[in-house]
Amino acid sequence: MKREWIKPVSFVGVAMLAAAFSAGYVSAQQAPPDSQTSSTAAQPAGKIADRKENQQDRIAQGVKSGQLTAGETAHLENREARINHETRTDRAANGGKLTNAEKAKVNRQQNRVSKDIYRDKHNNRTQHPK
Repeated sequence: MKREWIKPVSFVGVAMLAAAFSAGYVSAQQAPPDSQTSSTAAQPAGKIADRKENQQDRIAQGVKSGQLTAGETAHLENREARINHETRTDRAANGGKLTNAEKAKVNRQQNRVSKDIYRDKHNNRTQHPK
């Protein structure tokens, strides 16, 4: 399955994306949290790519359900983008591989974002569909 990653550019873009989800123009594909999806040639294989995909799915589901506001979504997407950029930079510096220390650092960063996704989805702020 080919995934296209959404690159957040502005708060307005995220707000438009949130509106598209709530209006039903864009659908989020759900996979059970513990299922392992296959990696494609466009994505690096391994746990980092699997977690990145899973967290993107969780954010998309939160937008679709209205559990995430546009601001929360923008903040989470920006943090994901920073992790992705750092990972690409580290891989480029090391001939396409991450060191064990870099893998551990990315894992810690993804853990923090995962907790923030949960916290933002379960707070009292919601985005009501129009």
